[in-house]
Amino acid sequence: MASPASAHDPHTSVPSRPHRVAWWPWALALVVIAVAIRCRDFGNPVIHVDEQYYLLVGSRMLDGAVPYIDLWDRKPVGLFLIYAAIRLLPGDGILAYQLVATLFAAGTAALVMYGARRLGAARVGAFAAAVAYLLWLSLLSGRGGQSPVFYNLFTAAAAVLTLRLPALAAARRPGAIVASGAAACLLAGLAIQTKYTPVVEGAFFGLAHSWYLRRAGGSVAMLIGAMLLWAMLGVAPTAIVVLAYWLRGPAVFAAFWFSNFASIALRHGYPAAKIAARLAGTGAQLLPFILCAVAAWRCRPRRPETYIVFGWLGAALVAFAMIGAFFDHYALPLMVPLTMIAAPVLDRHRAAIVALLGYGALLFVARVLLVPTDAASARAVAAVMRTYDGGQCPFVFAGDSVLYVLADACVPTPYAFPSTLAYDAERGATGIDEAAEVRRVLAGRPPVIVTMDEPFAPWNPDSEAAVAAALRRDYRLSLSVPREDGHLLAYVRRDRLSAGR
Repeated sequence: MASPASAHDPHTSVPSRPHRVAWWPWALALVVIAVAIRCRDFGNPVIHVDEQYYLLVGSRMLDGAVPYIDLWDRKPVGLFLIYAAIRLLPGDGILAYQLVATLFAAGTAALVMYGARRLGAARVGAFAAAVAYLLWLSLLSGRGGQSPVFYNLFTAAAAVLTLRLPALAAARRPGAIVASGAAACLLAGLAIQTKYTPVVEGAFFGLAHSWYLRRAGGSVAMLIGAMLLWAMLGVAPTAIVVLAYWLRGPAVFAAFWFSNFASIALRHGYPAAKIAARLAGTGAQLLPFILCAVAAWRCRPRRPETYIVFGWLGAALVAFAMIGAFFDHYALPLMVPLTMIAAPVLDRHRAAIVALLGYGALLFVARVLLVPTDAASARAVAAVMRTYDGGQCPFVFAGDSVLYVLADACVPTPYAFPSTLAYDAERGATGIDEAAEVRRVLAGRPPVIVTMDEPFAPWNPDSEAAVAAALRRDYRLSLSVPREDGHLLAYVRRDRLSAGR
């Protein structure tokens, strides 16, 4: 093992040979900490509206549903395949996806620790950074199975490979750099099939490998060949999906292409005040890491790995800004480079470890532990749906798509993610007339309609008017339960109230 001095010498590109450290006790500790942080939500079906829908689509894929045809969304099919695989585990999938997501989170935290060691951090600072990653996942709506909880593992692994490049170039090992780039770009390709925004990070990893391949003495021919190989591996997972949908015929392929690549540009923007509020809230939570990043950049002289990790952070920031909605969970990919960058700073200022984790713990108590889970509310509404469905499909107009899973109910529309038909941001962005689709569903007289008195976003006025008219005419409120700042409302068709099941 290298000496303590060499472990922190900024002139060397190889820190303290992290691969010689016994990693399994640290990894096991991170699994335990991940479980401790996240266990409060184990079994909670309504952690976040997004992952509810991923679970619904994954569940119905096992019954033959085709994403974008039978159930519509914009996420790549790789994410739904993850959830479909999880649904093969025992149970209704809720606890299963949360446990799998916890393992992904712990694995990513272990890679944060490994990458931090590459940046020169000792084990204490690296471990503290890994714990901070786990803690901040929960603060940024990553308590369950948001897509970055899964794909951060792929990008973190690609980043760790990229952080080895200065050492490989110094050792004049171009072949090893080619192999490293192949693995990193394939990992990035898997991340892209979980959400499309990591394409920016994947491009950065490829460019970094290209730069260091030349520095290692690789010829121009080798560089061109390697770049072609890396690009092919990066696009391979998505290319396989594109081919699979193309083989299903022009109509299916057109639906796939529109939902994945065209519809996002049709979404309405959010008001500037709302965007500013989201950025302010996210910035306040990330402030300790921003300060650590400033301190790390000001440290002289800089290690080669420092330039790599800051370049990666820049790519992640571009991906964060690409969609423009700036929900807090869009910042989850930033946490991997930010925590790695913070680790050496935490080493130099050990009191900062207490300050950072203390700040995170206070936020965790205020934003997670003291906030009701609403799990009982969702299960109560699902019970109403089961009781009165009469073999027909209930309609969750607004609220939680996981209600279809909990009630084991059929879905009356491919546009089952509630915001798609109910909220104004999606009006005109789905390729259909959303209000007309609502009227079509209502014409089938669903036995139960679920909506909210305080929506998560402004209503699509035409859709909401159609539902309100149907509720006044044919339905009676059966249940009202708390849900976030409002109530989840279950209306039962009047002729079903007396019949029950």
